Amino acid sequence: MAAYLQWRRFVFFDKELVKEPLGNDGAAPGAAPASGSAASKFLCLPPGITVCDSGRGSLVFGDMEGQIWFLPRSLQLTGFQAYKLRVTHLYQLKQHNILASVGEDEEGINPLVKIWNLEKRDGGNPLCTRIFPAIPGTEPTVVSCLTVHENLNFMAIGFTDGSVTLNKGDITRDRHSKTQILHKGNYPVTGLAFRQAGKTTHLFVVTTENVQSYIVSGKDYPRVELDTHGCGLRCSALSDPSQDLQFIVAGDECVYLYQPDERGPCFAFEGHKLIAHWFRGYLVIVSRDRKVSPKSEFTSRDSQSSDKQILNIYDLCNKFIAYSAVFEDVVDVLAEWGSLYVLMRDGRVHALQEKDTQTKLEMLFKKNLFEMAINLAKSQHLDSDGLAQIFMQYGDHLYSKGNHDGAVQQYIRTIGKLEPSYVIRKFLDAQRIHNLTAYLQTLHRQSLANADHTTLLLNCYTKLKDSSKLEEFIKTKSESEVHFDVETAIKVLRQAGYYSHALYLAENHAHHEWYLKIQLEDIKNYQEALRYIGKLPFEQAESNMKRYGKILMHHIPEQTTQLLKGLCTDYRSSLEGRCDREVPGCRANSEEFIPIFANNPRELKAFLEHMSEVQPDSPQGIYDTLLELRLQNWAHEKDPQVKEKLHAEAISLLKSGRFCDVFDKALVLCQMHDFQDGVLYLYEQGKLFQQIMHYHMQHEQYRQVITVCERHGEQDPSLWEQALSYFARKEEDCKEYVAAVLKHIENKNLMPPLLVVQTLAHNSTATLSVIRDYLVQKLQKQSQQIAQDELRVRRYREETTRIRQEIQELKASPKIFQKTKCSICNSALELPSVHFLCGHSFHQHCFESYSESDADCPTCLPENRKVMDMIRAQEQKRDLHDQFQHQLKCSNDSFSVIADYFGRGVFNKLTLLTDPPTARLTPSLEAGLQRDLLMHSRRGT
Repeated sequence: MAAYLQWRRFVFFDKELVKEPLGNDGAAPGAAPASGSAASKFLCLPPGITVCDSGRGSLVFGDMEGQIWFLPRSLQLTGFQAYKLRVTHLYQLKQHNILASVGEDEEGINPLVKIWNLEKRDGGNPLCTRIFPAIPGTEPTVVSCLTVHENLNFMAIGFTDGSVTLNKGDITRDRHSKTQILHKGNYPVTGLAFRQAGKTTHLFVVTTENVQSYIVSGKDYPRVELDTHGCGLRCSALSDPSQDLQFIVAGDECVYLYQPDERGPCFAFEGHKLIAHWFRGYLVIVSRDRKVSPKSEFTSRDSQSSDKQILNIYDLCNKFIAYSAVFEDVVDVLAEWGSLYVLMRDGRVHALQEKDTQTKLEMLFKKNLFEMAINLAKSQHLDSDGLAQIFMQYGDHLYSKGNHDGAVQQYIRTIGKLEPSYVIRKFLDAQRIHNLTAYLQTLHRQSLANADHTTLLLNCYTKLKDSSKLEEFIKTKSESEVHFDVETAIKVLRQAGYYSHALYLAENHAHHEWYLKIQLEDIKNYQEALRYIGKLPFEQAESNMKRYGKILMHHIPEQTTQLLKGLCTDYRSSLEGRCDREVPGCRANSEEFIPIFANNPRELKAFLEHMSEVQPDSPQGIYDTLLELRLQNWAHEKDPQVKEKLHAEAISLLKSGRFCDVFDKALVLCQMHDFQDGVLYLYEQGKLFQQIMHYHMQHEQYRQVITVCERHGEQDPSLWEQALSYFARKEEDCKEYVAAVLKHIENKNLMPPLLVVQTLAHNSTATLSVIRDYLVQKLQKQSQQIAQDELRVRRYREETTRIRQEIQELKASPKIFQKTKCSICNSALELPSVHFLCGHSFHQHCFESYSESDADCPTCLPENRKVMDMIRAQEQKRDLHDQFQHQLKCSNDSFSVIADYFGRGVFNKLTLLTDPPTARLTPSLEAGLQRDLLMHSRRGT
C-alpha cells in the first residue's frame, strides 16, 4: 500500500473557464478571452444535465428532458430529442461513431437501450439502428451502469438489483445479437469495463461490496472473485497500456488496481470518492474534503451538495500529484481534445490543460527534484538527448553539493550524449581519481572511449596500483569484449613498467611488433622473442625476422640461424607442429636475410651452404655471397692443407654452373682475391681465349701458351698468330715453340709466308734455320699448286676449243640424229620421238614424264643448271665493291682475294664484245634451231 501523504504536489495543469466562441471562427476551448468589449462570455451548458461522456471529437450530454447534446471543438452546441422523458446513461465509443444510450419514454421503471449511428441522419437527427428494453427479466429494476466493447460485439448493462446482462453479437442489429444474464448478486452494480488481451475478452464487474471478472469471449463465462471491497457509482475506470490495462476501483480508504485474475497494487488516497477517471497516464479522482454519513452510495452525492469537492490528478507511475484544486458541485470530468473538462452543476465548464514536458521539467529543476524529473521524462518518452541533459544537470547539482560519488553516477548515464571531456575535467584532482576511474570504465564498456581515454584510465590504474582492476580490464575472454584501443593500452603499460600486462595484451591481440619490442628492448629476453617469432604465421615471421634479425643474431646466433634456415626452406610455425607434412610449407627469399649475418661470417657460411644444398634453386645472391665468403677465407688462410681444401671448394662452386648469368661478377670476385685458377676457368667458360693467352704470356708460361693455342685454335685461329708474334719478340731461345707454331700455321694456312718472315725478323735469336723447313715446304706446295693450275688452264682451253668447234658445226652443218635407244629408258627408240642438239633422244612419253621444260634436255639439265647458277652468282657479285674492299683489308692473302674476284669477272666491263657483230644473232639462231628440231620430232614420220 502506497500512502499519498508523502507525494509532492505540483501544478502541471492550467485551469480556466471555457468561454463561448467569437463569431463563427470557432475558438478552441480554453482560449484566452479577447480584450475590450468584444470579450466572450463564459460557456454555459443547458440545465438538467444528468449524464455525460466524450469521444469522437465531442462532449456528449443527456438531460432530464430526454435530449442528447453534442459540444464539438467549435463549441457550437447541438442536440436532438432521444427520449420522451429522460436520459439516464450514455456511452460514446472511441473507435466508432456509435453512441449507446439508456433512457425512458414512459413513466415507470421501463428503461430502453438505443443505439445511435452518428454518421447517418434520419430527419436531421442521428439514425437509431436498434431499440430494446434493458430489463433482464420480468421484474422492473433500474439501470446503474453501461459499457460497450470497441469491437461492437459486446455490451454489458448493470442494474441496482445486482444483475448484469450481456449482449453478445452485433449490438447495432437485433437479429445478430443475443442477450443473456451474466451475473446475479445482492449488491448494486456500480461499474463495468471490458478488457481485451489478445483474443481473450474480460469483463470487470464491481458492486458496492465486491470486484470480480468474467471471461466473455469463450463458453460458460468463468468468473474470478478479485476482492471483497467495492465502490460507488462512477468510481471505477480502466487504465491505459502504461498501467497494463488494470481495472481501477476507487474506494473511500484506498484505490485498488486489478488484473483479470488477481489484485494489483493499491494506493491510500483518503476521502470519500465521487468520480474516478483515467486520462493519459493520470488517475483523476473527485472526492469530498470531509467525511459524511450517507445512507447509501446513491444518495451520498445529493446530501450536503453544497460541500466543496477536491479534484486530484495522480501520477501513479512517478508517485506525485500533478494537480489539485477545489470545485463546487462537480457533475463529471470528461477528457477530450487532449484536455480535461470539469462540468459544474451551474452549467459552467472548467478546462484543465496539461503543461508541456519542458515546462514541467523546469518546475522540477527549480526545486532540485532531479530524480522525479528523470522519472517524469521517461514516462513522457522524452528522447535520449533530453534525458542526458537532465542527467547532466543532476550531476552538476550533486557535484556542487560535494556528492562526487552520486555525481559521477549521473554523469555515467550521459555517456554517448555528453562530451566526456566535460566530466573528465571535473575529476582530474588526485582525490577524485576513484570517480574518474569509474566513469572511464563505463565509457570503455560502452565502446565509446578513444585512445586518450584509454591512456587516462590505465594511468589511473597504475597510480592507484590496482593490479586486480587492471587485470580485469585487460584480460577479456574474447575479441568482441575489448572496449579499448589495444595498441594505446600496450604503450601506456609499457611506459608505466607493467611489462607482463603489456605482453599479455600484445600476445592475445596479435600485436606482434609490440610484443617483440618489449621482449627485446625492455626485458632483453631474446630466447622468448625468438620462440614467439617461431610460432607466428609465415608472413609475420618473415617481416619480424627482417626487422629484429640483427639483434637476435648478435645475442643468440645459432638459434637465429636455425630459424632462418627453416624460414627459407620449408617453414611451418611451431603451433602447426608436425601435422600436414605432405602439404608444402612456405619459404622466404633467403637472399633478403644475408645482411643479418654482417658480423657473423661463420653462421653466414653455414646458412649459405645449407641453402645451396637443400634448395639448389636459391636466388643468385646466395651463390654470389657464398663464393665471396669462400674466396675471402681462402685468401686469408695460412695453413696449406686448409687452404687447399678451401681452394677446392671455391673451384667446385664455380663449376656448379650457377654463375653463367653473372659471369662478370664472379670474375671480378676472383680477380679481387687473386684467385688465378678461378680467373682462368671463367675465361675459358666465357670463351675469352685472348685473355687466357695474355695471362700465360704475362707469366711467361710458354708451354701453356702452346696448349691454349692447341685447345682453342680451332675457335680462334688468331691465337697462333699472337703466339708467333709473342715468341718472335722473345730474346731467349724459343726455337722449339716457334717451330710448333709454324707447323700449325702451315697446316692451317693461317698466314702468308712473307708475313711470317716479317714477324720473325724482330727476333734477333731467330736464324734462317728456324723457318727453313717452313719456307721449303711452303714453296713446294705453291709449286704444286701452280702446276695444278696450269694443267687446269690447258684443260679448260681444250674444252673451250672443242665446244667452239661444235657450235660452228651446228651453225654450218646439218645434225644427224642416229640414236637408236631412248636416253631415259634405254629401250628401242620409236616414233614419236624427241631429239636434242646435244645428241640425246627420247620417247615422247618419256620426255614428257621426266622433262621440266620443253626447251631443256633432261639428261644435260643438271649440269647446265650448275653452270648457269655459277654464272648468275658471278654476275650478282660483280658490283660488290664494299664486300671486296672489306675482304681485301681483312684477308692475310690479298692476292688470293684479287684473283678470286678476277675469276668472277668483277673487273670485266659491262659490254665486252670478243666476237664479230654477227655473233649477236647466235643465241636466237640456236634457239630457233632447237625449236625446229623439237617440232620435227613431234610430228613424226
